[in-house]
Amino acid sequence: MTNNPGQGHTVSVLVVDDQRLMRDGIASLLEIQDAITVVGTASNGQEAIEKAASLRPDVILMDVRMPVMDGVIATRQIRREVPSCRILMLTTFDDEAYIIDALQAGASGYLLKDLPAPDLASAVQAVYKGIYQLDPVVANKVIASLSRQQASDSARQSSAVSPVSSTLSNAETPSPRPADLTGREVEVLRLIAKGATNREIAEHLVISEGTVKNHISNILSRLGLRDRTQAAIYARESGWL
Repeated sequence: MTNNPGQGHTVSVLVVDDQRLMRDGIASLLEIQDAITVVGTASNGQEAIEKAASLRPDVILMDVRMPVMDGVIATRQIRREVPSCRILMLTTFDDEAYIIDALQAGASGYLLKDLPAPDLASAVQAVYKGIYQLDPVVANKVIASLSRQQASDSARQSSAVSPVSSTLSNAETPSPRPADLTGREVEVLRLIAKGATNREIAEHLVISEGTVKNHISNILSRLGLRDRTQAAIYARESGWL
């Protein structure tokens, strides 16, 4: 790493990616940038949590889909346990559910892996300074999601004026997801209600069984439910099938 003392603070970075070639490559690219030093790497979300606690990096570059624990769950826990760490998602996945879940979990940005190395270095510096970073494709999806949510809220407010229209709306439209469940957790809940096993859920969503168990634990805790049977009943009664 080249270091110019006149540039002030050197930003410490933890790189988290399940592909060794990718995380080593990202680390090598960042090490040659000014005012950035890579203090460690991790191969999954659980390792990221442990290293965030011990290394206390300024910025964490976090992949989304990883074995053992995914990046969104890890982000939520790290932001809770080590709030000084700013987390920048760096992934190939631009699925809207991942984007919204990651930002709701506390990520300070969401970038795709096809950006040039200098742009990545600039994004790391910006996130360290508290400036959110979104890939243009990601930004468009966030705006679209917010627009749909606003339209949905307006529709619910309009239907509340008429008891008859409200009754029809409730009968025909699935209940909105609880604010404290992420999009991914709602997907898991719907699959539970359909009778899917943890393995089947993992295969369908292309995540590990461990991640499925984490999602189920979060669902039960946030909805105040005892087990997956209650969760299935809740989903059915809420009209999510």
